[in-house]
Amino acid sequence: MDSSFQAFTVVENQDGSFASQIISKNIDDLPPGDILVRVAFSSLNYKDALSATGHKGVTKAYPHTPGIDAVGTVEDSSHSDFNVGDQVIVSGYDMGMNTAGGFGEYIRVPREWVSLLPEGLTIKESIILGTAGLTAGLSVSALDKKNGIEGRLAIVTGATGGVGCLGVQLLSKLGAHVTAVTGKTDSEDFLKSIGAVEVISREELAQNCRQPLSSGKWDIGIDVVGGETLAGLMTCLNLGGSVACCGNVGGPKIETTIFPYILRGNSLLGIDSGNIPISEKKKIWELFANEWKLDLKGLSKEVTLNELDHEIHSILEGAQKGRVIISLGGR
Repeated sequence: MDSSFQAFTVVENQDGSFASQIISKNIDDLPPGDILVRVAFSSLNYKDALSATGHKGVTKAYPHTPGIDAVGTVEDSSHSDFNVGDQVIVSGYDMGMNTAGGFGEYIRVPREWVSLLPEGLTIKESIILGTAGLTAGLSVSALDKKNGIEGRLAIVTGATGGVGCLGVQLLSKLGAHVTAVTGKTDSEDFLKSIGAVEVISREELAQNCRQPLSSGKWDIGIDVVGGETLAGLMTCLNLGGSVACCGNVGGPKIETTIFPYILRGNSLLGIDSGNIPISEKKKIWELFANEWKLDLKGLSKEVTLNELDHEIHSILEGAQKGRVIISLGGR
């Protein structure tokens, strides 16, 4: 086996700026771990874009290879649960943050981070889902336990992004009537094609949900924006409604009153897809392979490492639609 491989690597310059380059690395450069994986695909998430542009809240030390998602084939294993040739999914934990991630042709990680690819899910389907699908799935699972899904009036913010569009599609598949919120005026047809019944702008949401307790409109929601959007959304829920909170692209702070919680019994459900036990992630992957099986055609754009810089700037500017997956060839 050739021990050299290509990796998208971010470096910190002497003036404090950051730059990316594709460099040749050696497998011996990888951190210690139980499982060596030849990466077939990675995907681009908001956290990856932060890491790639020097956000020290995500990645503390550079040079660094981002990529919090990877799917591929086991090339070496020191644990009996995984054999050479197994197809696997790795998502979250410290990978791509302070541990070399999926934007390289190889990763080496602890066995506790690794899931076998379930039957019924192809390697490309699994990466189109990736952390975004895992987050959407955990959000839907939490809402289902709290309120149920079928027949519910649902809302999804940031609906054209990775988590958002998968949330729209999954909620619709399970029988919810979905309102999608987006800042992209040209996305109505796309969102309705994946299951949204209604599409509204961020401005419409803000206008309708700006009182301490606004008229109830929705039973359940998935919010990937945070900030003022989440604060407003909490005022617009029906009695006993819940919102799954799973993102902060609109800011980490929310200003709210106690009224939605004590006068309507509303709930704010926090979703962490990165650090939950691997057993919980496996449950979501199995659902996506079976009863939650989605039609993922048209939801992703495939790029190479050489095209990644452009996509990183696009996601930071809020211009990404659907999922961006990175082909690394290890199939």
